[in-house]
Amino acid sequence: MRYIRYAFLAALAVILITVALANRDAVTLHLLPAELSGFLGFSWQVSLPLFIVIFLGIIAGIMIGFVWEWMREYKLRAKGKRAEKAAVKLSQEVRDLKQKHAGPGDDVLELLENGR
Repeated sequence: MRYIRYAFLAALAVILITVALANRDAVTLHLLPAELSGFLGFSWQVSLPLFIVIFLGIIAGIMIGFVWEWMREYKLRAKGKRAEKAAVKLSQEVRDLKQKHAGPGDDVLELLENGR
């Protein structure tokens, strides 16, 4: 399985390098459209190779997806945390009740529950 992972990563590296070499020309990215920047009197622009723009777009999409999923799964995490707290509370309650109502004949049951 490790060799398959290495082969996949090597193939991915070859593909990314090929895309980078094929898209080395510089492109200019503008923050605002020309009409709006003329109206506001503010124009920010940067020139980058096209492959960097492509890779940054992919990374931004992945990060947006991670944040979206994290927010979407908040309810599930909160529900799991509440269930865990309830289970701990019930476990403590059972332990307290066993100690409170333990009798001299209950040693056999305790040994069976603890696995001795």
